[in-house]
Amino acid sequence: MKAPGDVLLIACYELGHQPLAVAWPAAFLERAGYEPAVMDIAVEPLDAERVRRARLVAISVPMHTALRLGVGVAQRVREINPSAHVCFYGLYATLNRDYLLGHGADSVLGGEVEHALVALAQSLETEAPRATAVAPILTRLDFPVPSRRALPALKKYAQLERDGRREVAGYVEASRGCLHLCRHCPIPPVYGGRFFAVPADVVVADVRQLVEAGATHVSFGDPDFLNGPTHARRVGQAVHAEFPALTFDFTAKIEHLVRHAALVPEFSALGCVFIVSAVESLSPAVLEHLAKGHTRADVETALRVTHAAGIALRPTWVPFTPWTTLADYREILEFVDAEGLVDHVDPVQYAIRLLVPPGSLLADSPAMRPHLGALVAESFSYRWTHPDPRVDALAERVGALVAESADAGEDAAVTFGRVRRLADEAAGLTPRELAAPGVERKRPPRLTEPWFC
Repeated sequence: MKAPGDVLLIACYELGHQPLAVAWPAAFLERAGYEPAVMDIAVEPLDAERVRRARLVAISVPMHTALRLGVGVAQRVREINPSAHVCFYGLYATLNRDYLLGHGADSVLGGEVEHALVALAQSLETEAPRATAVAPILTRLDFPVPSRRALPALKKYAQLERDGRREVAGYVEASRGCLHLCRHCPIPPVYGGRFFAVPADVVVADVRQLVEAGATHVSFGDPDFLNGPTHARRVGQAVHAEFPALTFDFTAKIEHLVRHAALVPEFSALGCVFIVSAVESLSPAVLEHLAKGHTRADVETALRVTHAAGIALRPTWVPFTPWTTLADYREILEFVDAEGLVDHVDPVQYAIRLLVPPGSLLADSPAMRPHLGALVAESFSYRWTHPDPRVDALAERVGALVAESADAGEDAAVTFGRVRRLADEAAGLTPRELAAPGVERKRPPRLTEPWFC
C-alpha cells in the first residue's frame, strides 16, 4: 500500500545546487504512484517526523562531501527509525559500497538508478530485501520532468554573481555519464565511458519550471556538456528560443573546447556567460598520469577561443598530486596571473589534493602505486604521500589559508597573492610583495558556491 512519505529521498550536498539527484528519482516515484517526501540537509535540518514515517530512506551521495555527510545522516535515520530500509545511491555510493553495507546501508545503487529505486520501493511493500549492492546500472531511462515542487526554494542555493549583483540560478542536466576515462574522476569506474542524453523537451520543461521559480540563469551540470555536441547545441537553441533572456553556464573538457571551437561563439549568442573546465595541471607528466587528454598549449587555445566569444573560462585545478613539483605548482600560479585568470579561479582550487577513492582507476595505475598507502575506509579514500615533504607541507598551509580566507570573505585576488607567497617560500625564494587588487575591477560571472568535491 502506497502512503504519502513511504519513501524519503535525502540530498546531502550538491555543490550548492537544488538537488536534481533527488528531483529526478522523485519524478520516477510519482509516476509509479508514490508520494515521496524529500529533504536537502545542506539547507534544512533533518526532519525526524518524516524519517519516522518512511519505509524506504534513499540517500543521494554523488560526491565525496555528500558521502561523508550521508553516513552521519544514515546513523540518525537508524536511531529514529530502526526498521527503515536505508539505501545509498550515486557515484560515491557505488565506489564505497563495501564500507556502506557494513555501516548502516541495506542497499547500494549506482548509475542510472531511478527504475531500481522504484523497484526497491515496490518490493518493500511485500517483503524485506536483504542487504545488497548491484553493479552500476547502465540502462537507458525514459526520463520524466524532474519533480522540484517539494524542494527548498531556489533562493536558498548558489546564485549567479555578475556586474555587482546576484541573480537566482537553477541547475539542470542534458546528459549523464561521460565518454572519457580520466583516471582521477569518479565517473569512469561507474559509467565505463558511456553517457546518456536527456531528451531536449525534458530539459526545456525542467528549465521552464526553474524560470517560473525565479531563475534567470541555469547551470548545465553535465559531467561534460560537449560529450554530445549536436545534442548540446539542440538543447541550447531550444532553451534560448523559449527564454531568450536566460543565461547559462556549462562544463566541458579542454579538448572539447578545442575540437568544437566553432560552436563556442554560437553558445555565447545563445546566452552562455562562462564555461567550467577541469584543467587540473599544466605539467605534461601530471596530465598524462591523469589521462586528461590535453596539453598546456590546448589550454591556451581554449582560452583564446572562449575569450574571443566573450565567454569567461573558469578553470578548475588539482594542483597537489604525487607527481606535482614545487615548480609545477608555481607554474599554475604564474599562468593564472599571466592569463588574467585570478578572478576566474575560486581560491579553494589552489588547495585541492588528489582524491583516490576505492574503485578509482588511479588505484591500479603503475604511476600511482609507489605513492599509494592504505585505504582509509572511514575517509573513503586511499592515503598517499608526496616524495617531496615540502609539497605536502605546502598543501597543508595553502589549505588552511584558503579556508580562513573563505570564512573571512577575502577578495580572491588578495588570497591569490598570499598563496603565491607561500609557494615562493616553499621553493626557497624571496616572497613577492602583495599587490593591492583593483577594487573597481570588472570581475567575470561566477556562482557563489565555491567548487568542492
